[in-house]
Amino acid sequence: MNVQPGSALWLLRHELRLFWFSLSSGKAGAPRRPAWRVLGSGLLVWLGLHAGVFALLHAIGPTGGMPPREFVIAVSALLLSTFLFMLSSALKRSVETLFDRGDMDLLLSSPLPSRSIFTVKLAGMAFGVAALYLFFLTPFAHVGLLLGQLRWLALYPVLFGLAVLAASLAMLLTLTLVRVLGARRTRVVAQVVGALAGALLYLLSQAGNLMAQSGGMAATSSARVMAALQAVDPGSLLFLPARAALGDAAAVAVIATLGLLAGLLTVRWTHRFFVRGLQQAAGSTRVAGRRGPVPYRFDRGLLQLVMVKEWRLVWRDPHLISQILLQLLYLLPICFVVFRNNQLQLTVIAAGLTMLCGSLSASLAWIILLAEDAPDLLQSSPARALTVRMAKLGAAVIPVFMLVALPLLWLVVRAPLAGLLTALTALGATLSAALVNEWTGRPATRGEFRNRGQRGVATRLLELCSVLAWSALAWLLQRAASGAPASLAFAAGLGAAAAIAIGILPLAWLLRRRVR
Repeated sequence: MNVQPGSALWLLRHELRLFWFSLSSGKAGAPRRPAWRVLGSGLLVWLGLHAGVFALLHAIGPTGGMPPREFVIAVSALLLSTFLFMLSSALKRSVETLFDRGDMDLLLSSPLPSRSIFTVKLAGMAFGVAALYLFFLTPFAHVGLLLGQLRWLALYPVLFGLAVLAASLAMLLTLTLVRVLGARRTRVVAQVVGALAGALLYLLSQAGNLMAQSGGMAATSSARVMAALQAVDPGSLLFLPARAALGDAAAVAVIATLGLLAGLLTVRWTHRFFVRGLQQAAGSTRVAGRRGPVPYRFDRGLLQLVMVKEWRLVWRDPHLISQILLQLLYLLPICFVVFRNNQLQLTVIAAGLTMLCGSLSASLAWIILLAEDAPDLLQSSPARALTVRMAKLGAAVIPVFMLVALPLLWLVVRAPLAGLLTALTALGATLSAALVNEWTGRPATRGEFRNRGQRGVATRLLELCSVLAWSALAWLLQRAASGAPASLAFAAGLGAAAAIAIGILPLAWLLRRRVR
């Protein structure tokens, strides 16, 4: 298609090309040609989804009218989680647009109108947000068209409408944060909010357990929620997205209109401030000079000096902190269970705390032990290499112990044996994850934190096996301490979990020379 250079369609085509390269290569701006193996694998998976959906819809057969209420409720929950993940992804993309892409100076200095630039950027964000869900859900539309079930075609306008809504909300929130907090703080806050929006789904899924009354069961709370939803009028706005996804023409029109209006109003009202926000972002890299003399301290020992240095480096990267501490959201339901007054669910608490400690320790160990910015400087220093490694290992594991100290202490007070066993497995998982990264990990840069599993496959595999084994051991030890019936299978499981958890470290030690 030939489009006029400088037009909005021409710029949109450029935006979609950039998205295509980043999608096919796995990295934004890396190779300039598609990775055909990745695309071929994705195409095979997509065709497989079509085959599975064909079998499902063929078995269900054509249905007239709206499906049962339970199915509508399930679709509503699915769409709510989809929108939360869309909002999380849109916040990340809005930050990339303002701060990381690096092409906005060139665009704003061109004769293109700022409104056209903003419109294209917002449309590109919406398309990028919707792409993943189109990949997994549009097979229903295609197979439905083949089988004559045309209601599934509503997935296209519904997904695009939700994506435009999420992109508009994300851009409005980001620009508002720029105005209130400034560009430098906005980058961190928006990324943290985006991560929280994605993790909110987990907290919502645990709401029934957290709100359960003393002596009640989670199933009772879930039954109450289901009963309340059953009493809601089917024509309520609460079920509007679900009715649209299931083919209600009026609901589809409402969702599509809301998305279109949100995009148009966002462009109309904020495109000028979009330019000012970009100007603030461009100037946010300037760092104000320190006033007064710089305080130097030389009274610390080497161990303390190295640990403080590592903690400062992590503290100066708030985006990295947000990625690590996102795991702490999974600690909240455990803390609510620990601090409640009813009967403790010791097996769940022990396994959850152990897994959390191992995961946090692995993340911090990767950053502190492997993502060292100046390894040559440390190696050429007069300090002993063993002392430096021990200090860095301590810097990785001490924050984990500090974070879980309160729930562990409370657990020890309420159930001494269970608390001591949980502390033992948490200690083992923390040290094992850190040592596995120390012995088998490969040096990298901190920017590769999210993709660290692609470089050190052996490390990630050993780390995952270690965390799962220690969590299983914690669960089985709590069962044994609570007087669970002894059996040969239980004893075999306990022995296997202990053997794997303890045996990971010698295996990692043997593999250390080969991996490095």
